[in-house]
Amino acid sequence: MTEASVPLLFEPLRLKDLTLPNRVVVSPMCMYSARADGAAHEFHLVHYGQYALGGAGLIFTEATAVTPQGRISPEDLGLWNDAQMLQLGHVTDFVHQHGGKIGIQLAHAGRKASTYAPGRGRGWVPEAEGGWIVVGPDGNAYHELLGSPRILSVEDIQGVVKAFADAARRAQMAGFDAVEIHAAHGYLLHQFMSPLANTRTDEYGGSFENRVRLTLEVVRAVYAAWPGHLPIFVRVSATDWAEGGWDIAQTTELARLLRYEGVDVLDVSTGGLTPAQQITPGPLYQTPFAAHIKREVPDLQVMTVGMIDTPQQAEGILQAGDADLIALARPFLRDPHWTQRAARELGLRPELPQAYARAGW
Repeated sequence: MTEASVPLLFEPLRLKDLTLPNRVVVSPMCMYSARADGAAHEFHLVHYGQYALGGAGLIFTEATAVTPQGRISPEDLGLWNDAQMLQLGHVTDFVHQHGGKIGIQLAHAGRKASTYAPGRGRGWVPEAEGGWIVVGPDGNAYHELLGSPRILSVEDIQGVVKAFADAARRAQMAGFDAVEIHAAHGYLLHQFMSPLANTRTDEYGGSFENRVRLTLEVVRAVYAAWPGHLPIFVRVSATDWAEGGWDIAQTTELARLLRYEGVDVLDVSTGGLTPAQQITPGPLYQTPFAAHIKREVPDLQVMTVGMIDTPQQAEGILQAGDADLIALARPFLRDPHWTQRAARELGLRPELPQAYARAGW
């Protein structure tokens, strides 16, 4: 196969000084498997390591909390102390030893924190069982089964900003190649951005400029703390799928601001802000939002995600110019070697680690 006929899915992509060997990304996926202190262990070494052996262009960790109170569940990863940093360093070392690239998603769950992990209960985890008082932009709970949040003061908000910056510094020391700020799926930064979750009347509420203030402050703090030669991603929900909520027009304006602030890639997802959302999911149902951002902010790299299952679907998105990177979640849980299988299906001879080479294709 000639170089000219290489599928776009397997063309390298340079992001600052980081060159990805292909456009296939392991999307952040909550694993709910960390130790009680938020630390990674053998599970994470095997889980993320398998994707390096499988040839993914970039691997992202699950949402990794920047404070103990920012965890979605008591079983979430954290990066608020140096012991957690050291454990994650074992993971990045393995990925790098096998030719992979790995990023970390930094997050704060806000009012959606202190919940039971799937299969372990419903609703809010009480303090007696290891839960905690959640926080948010206002006092409204996400759901009746969850606790009402304590309203963050301006001083508290600045503490959140600092926590993101501190976690970014630790991520760099742990050896991560990219950092993603989680501002989607109804978690804290998204809560501040959406008028459905933010009824504040101070400088962090009301107007669009005020509602995106926290996200921009976090981006600036991470930009200052993170190495300038490595890329910064931001994940957003392009729409709340609910009347009066965050929408694609506001996302587009935010995308322009994020590009100005030095963000390299916008990771475009949707939803998660309110139980009132009305979504009809289907194959590639979120990609039109990514395509819109790609058209409106062409100098910003865009990643799409959501019910992209086949190599042909992924290649079609890239060929249409609707995105620059393809993030997959469930397909990688089903097949950690999805990237190598995709290469074969698109007419390439996939590269395999020497230990796996005898398997062939």
